[in-house]
Amino acid sequence: MSKIKISVIPGDGIGQEVVPETLKVLDTLAEIHGGVSFQYETHPWSCEYYLEHGIMMPTDGMARLHQTDAIYLGAVGNPKLVPDHVSLWGLLIKIRRECEQVINIRPAQYIEGVTSPLAEPNNFDFIVVRENSEGEYSEVGGRIHSGEDAIAIQNAVFTRKATERTIRYAFELAQKRKGRVTSATKSNGIVHSMPFWDEVFQEVANTYPEIETESNHIDALAAFFVSKPQHFDVVVASNLFGDILTDLGAAIMGSIGIAPAANINLNGKYPSMFEPVHGSAPDIIGKGIANPIGQLWTAKMMLDHLGFEELGSMLFRAIKETIGEGIKTRDLGGSANMKEVIDHIIGKLRLYSK
Repeated sequence: MSKIKISVIPGDGIGQEVVPETLKVLDTLAEIHGGVSFQYETHPWSCEYYLEHGIMMPTDGMARLHQTDAIYLGAVGNPKLVPDHVSLWGLLIKIRRECEQVINIRPAQYIEGVTSPLAEPNNFDFIVVRENSEGEYSEVGGRIHSGEDAIAIQNAVFTRKATERTIRYAFELAQKRKGRVTSATKSNGIVHSMPFWDEVFQEVANTYPEIETESNHIDALAAFFVSKPQHFDVVVASNLFGDILTDLGAAIMGSIGIAPAANINLNGKYPSMFEPVHGSAPDIIGKGIANPIGQLWTAKMMLDHLGFEELGSMLFRAIKETIGEGIKTRDLGGSANMKEVIDHIIGKLRLYSK
């Protein structure tokens, strides 16, 4: 039997409610499979932990994460308690950087039963591959002077190594999907980093002659996500552009509450991390109405990454059928609470196994 060790970080807000319940779904899948078991090490690292200890995670926290196969994260942040830049850089971004999670992937697709704001969603199904380690989110820069003479400098850093591995990952992914890669650029306005990005993209594209390619400026691409989302398959983007596009992808699905994400380590030295796109939603904490779909779709991505694609497909089928039958939370126009949605999904998984 395969024993998979998972670091569980419920985090803040609704993460503390949703994550423990979704572990029941993973356990049901393990029971159905019979050849795998999930062992959880749960960490209370959060803004509340910060208020008590002065840090978002203990000094040996990273070493403990490194000893597991995957990291399953809920939500990070509660600006009423801790400034966002403290909570994010002390936990989420720290894990991404120190576990060398250099790729971020976020799928977006039309799901029957979720009302898209698009008049004609046309069953879109695409995935955004985002560079996750540098680019516009580098820490290079600083401030000098004050008052009317104040200057803030933020340097975007693009290395060939990171740029090429991100783009190559997108092409490898496209080979398993519909065979099209779209590059997000802005080389008509950002005159150094984006032409460099375009050059690397073309070099990589030349080694995948069977893959259809195109390059769109980020402003036009954002518009195309709305006007023709069905056109896209795999979209590859820099750190900032990918961040923006993936929130737009969640929006055209109909709710950021269903959107998942994966932070991928490529070298196998450290675990990858899986998290929903939504935040901690402090306005609905304790009400039991949080939407668990984003967290469950995240679990599906984790299962796929760990090599249990059959279980991941089974889970996603149960998610889509549950939504399609109208069992959904209020944010999706339903009347079910979080536990009712999860129980329905578990029931479907058990039905599949009979």
